[in-house]
Amino acid sequence: MQELEPGLRLVRAPNPSPMTAEGTNTYLVGAGNVVVIDPGPAIPAHLEAILAALAPGEMITHILVTHSHLDHSPLARPLADATGAPVIAAGPSDWGVSAVMQALRDAGGLGGGEGIDTIFAPDERIKAGDVVAGLSVLATPGHMANHLSFAWNGAVFSGDLVMGWSTSLVSPPDGDMTAFMTSVEMLQGRDDRVFYPGHGAPVTAPAVRCAELIAHRRHREAQIIAALGETPATAHELAARIYTQTPPALLPAAARNVLAHLIDLTARDRATPLGPLTGEAKFALT
Repeated sequence: MQELEPGLRLVRAPNPSPMTAEGTNTYLVGAGNVVVIDPGPAIPAHLEAILAALAPGEMITHILVTHSHLDHSPLARPLADATGAPVIAAGPSDWGVSAVMQALRDAGGLGGGEGIDTIFAPDERIKAGDVVAGLSVLATPGHMANHLSFAWNGAVFSGDLVMGWSTSLVSPPDGDMTAFMTSVEMLQGRDDRVFYPGHGAPVTAPAVRCAELIAHRRHREAQIIAALGETPATAHELAARIYTQTPPALLPAAARNVLAHLIDLTARDRATPLGPLTGEAKFALT
């Protein structure tokens, strides 16, 4: 357990990986009555560590979940059972998907669904503008449709939307690049002193980091457009050409980000799938 600032403790889950950095960050907010943000993966030792981080006489009163990926939400129910605190989130894993993404999901062939906690079901649902135990709710879809962030004392718990160590995976139809860019731009416009992300270290220059992520995504979009200007290609083909410094094991994830860009470009009439829009479709410039 690490105290990050008065009233804020970090308990990191023991699930390190190339996609999770050192592990999932579970935050304990407050003293006496404690809010847990992102209980993490279903690892019994992590449940024990969260409970052990409580001081004598403290109790967990709320369990907030930024989004329902398997590295963030599965421990919510065991923690609720152990403490009696409600699990609170935007909705289950299929909640909030845009009409465009829902149509693609219904059509099939798009792939996706990586790491989704399909049985996640919150006890209470919240939305942008709500306040839970002193934390203000921000709707920040993009990494997942049901992704929320929480503002507290000049800080934002940004989940997997904005992290300092890595960019975010956006894998359709659960992830949505159009929504992702809108959410990051919204956070960029705030005046927060620090972001506490779902993985990695605190982001101490939030507006700068948001600007970097926006510029990075616009650069990737420009690379995709330039590559399609040479020849039609699939997301996998484009990822292999564009992500030249990425380890081969991470290219499938890169291809999902490229596909998210291609769907966004299609919606903006900048690109066109040559046939049904699936995960294996070839795209050309419009």
